[in-house]
Amino acid sequence: MGGKVSGIFAPITTPFVNEEVSLEHLKENVRKYRETPLSGFLVLGSNGENKSLTDEEKLSVLETVIREKADSQIVMAGTGYESTRQTIAFSKKAQEIGADIVSLLTPSYFKKSLTDDALIGYYTDVADAVNVPVFVYNAPGFTGVTLSPRVIEVVSRHPNIGGMKDTSPAGIAHYLEVCSPDFDVLAGTINTLFIGLSLGASGGVVSLANAFPEPCCKLYEKFMQGNVRGARELHSKLFRLNQSVSGAGGVAGVKQAMDFAGYYGGPPRLPLLPLSDAKKQLVKDAIEKAELG
Repeated sequence: MGGKVSGIFAPITTPFVNEEVSLEHLKENVRKYRETPLSGFLVLGSNGENKSLTDEEKLSVLETVIREKADSQIVMAGTGYESTRQTIAFSKKAQEIGADIVSLLTPSYFKKSLTDDALIGYYTDVADAVNVPVFVYNAPGFTGVTLSPRVIEVVSRHPNIGGMKDTSPAGIAHYLEVCSPDFDVLAGTINTLFIGLSLGASGGVVSLANAFPEPCCKLYEKFMQGNVRGARELHSKLFRLNQSVSGAGGVAGVKQAMDFAGYYGGPPRLPLLPLSDAKKQLVKDAIEKAELG
């Protein structure tokens, strides 16, 4: 792609109406997002409920986002499967549709056998097989697999592995310490964005940007402009808000915040449940308390 992958990305949600994917609501959301400073989107990630979608639905969602986004915005497509073979096949489909990057969540079902060498082989084999950059997606909270610094040190030197999204609680410092200088590390949550930027991360893929893209981008902009104190203050505000959104409600919490913020969130797909009325009120109260303007 050339240049750094930087800025704020929204790990975009998948809208449902009566359990069916609503491409019309997706279009409406992306048309609003293209007027924001967002650098782009992670499509078919955890907030996109990737694991609850059929392959056909995934491709329809991806096509819609690519068609509706701003020309300047980058699309990362979540294309990871448990087998290398399936991952390569779906990554090639995403590449053909027009994804700029493929993002690969670590395999996890056979986690006891997923040694460093197995994971290095997985990422390397996929990167060798596709023509768009590969990004590593490290999310031990979902997978139970935490990538070691050695894995990142090795794969970061592959010419077609361009970076990673890190959603581990405290691993970002270790990855930034060992990775290649041209490997882009993106914080995977607003909770670690400020810390990550301070250590050398190039941006973040943060769920809160689904509902509040402008404040998340403003944190990044303040930091890059040298206003570290302003960035730190905004971090505290967004960190507290996130505890009541994604932290307390997961995907359902993110979607509820989107509804309050003027986007279409809607319900998650079963078996995930929407928030109770009491939890909805907690999200609303947290948004009002944050005074984002």
